[in-house]
Amino acid sequence: MKTKAAVIKGIDRPWEIEEIDLGDPVAGEVQVRLAASGLCHSDEHLRTGATPLPFFPVVGGHEGAGVVTKVGPGVTTLEEGDHVVLAFIPACGRCRACAKGLQNLCDEGAGLLTGQAISDKTYRVGLNGDPVLQMCLLGTFAPYVTVNEASVIKIEKDIPLEKAALLGCGVATGWGSATEIGGTKLGDTVVVVGIGGVGINSVQGAAHAGARFVVAVDPVEYKRQKAKDFGATHTFGSLEEAAPVIGEITWGAMADVTIITVGEIHGDIIAPALGVTAKGGQVVVVGMGNAADTQVTLSLFELTLLQKRLQGAIFGGTGPRSQIPKLLNLYRNKQLDLDGLVTATYKLEDINQGYADMRDGKNLRGVILYGDDDY
Repeated sequence: MKTKAAVIKGIDRPWEIEEIDLGDPVAGEVQVRLAASGLCHSDEHLRTGATPLPFFPVVGGHEGAGVVTKVGPGVTTLEEGDHVVLAFIPACGRCRACAKGLQNLCDEGAGLLTGQAISDKTYRVGLNGDPVLQMCLLGTFAPYVTVNEASVIKIEKDIPLEKAALLGCGVATGWGSATEIGGTKLGDTVVVVGIGGVGINSVQGAAHAGARFVVAVDPVEYKRQKAKDFGATHTFGSLEEAAPVIGEITWGAMADVTIITVGEIHGDIIAPALGVTAKGGQVVVVGMGNAADTQVTLSLFELTLLQKRLQGAIFGGTGPRSQIPKLLNLYRNKQLDLDGLVTATYKLEDINQGYADMRDGKNLRGVILYGDDDY
């Protein structure tokens, strides 16, 4: 079928709306009509070249939710009419990582940026006869997608799809970085550095877990104010400003968990993050950086003698098939705020404005809404 999509044709190029050819689902795949797609900073890394791709063009987008419209051969877990969330990391359930309970590290994740479908290593999207990559094998900057069932999580139909879309990346990643891999406990002090679509969910995740102090750090005043709405007890414009107060409120112990969720991470943030972290505490690195950047500044003396930990995290350290239903139940019980996360909505044709607003610090999470005129 033909549908429209927002694509990038090269580094530092704007998003362009093109008519693409979308293939029907083959064995193990489904086609989904999307209701919404989140505008995540990770797609901005495609445009800047920070995330390397084998070729252009690429259809962006990796946060989406919608309704299954076609089902390929051999699919038994989904049927037409099902409401689903697309997870940016597939979970096959069969590889060594999945078998160990590490679905967020599924072996199929190795192909996320190749554009080659899991089922047969070909391409589902074409433009003028040439293959097009799908971001994270999804490409949710299009009203229709054809994806592998490993990337699809069935949900109950009472959840608004435009809210459920956020669970495919930002909410699950941020919340889990505080509660799962971060291991926040009752009475802890948690510092969150970078209050965007991921960081704001680390804030509310830490608050939900019972942290005594939740310290939000961001240079944008608007984001600091929003952090208070989601459970932050203290806010600062920089770690340098935050450090003395963290020391004061913890009687010198410092933070149990420091979570770095900045939109574009650089190695020089690690040392100050470790500096506000307690003995035996951990720094959780969530933010994405340039793939070519391998330089990190930190005190190995401090790392060793104070037994601190530096921990990477993807999808919050837990699997989409367990985390997404759990978070939906929290939303249903009013323990997770999804409604307040969406600070602006856009048509697909306005995607460049959406990303300009993100870069200018005007959004926690912008969302593309699809309507009847998009299908």
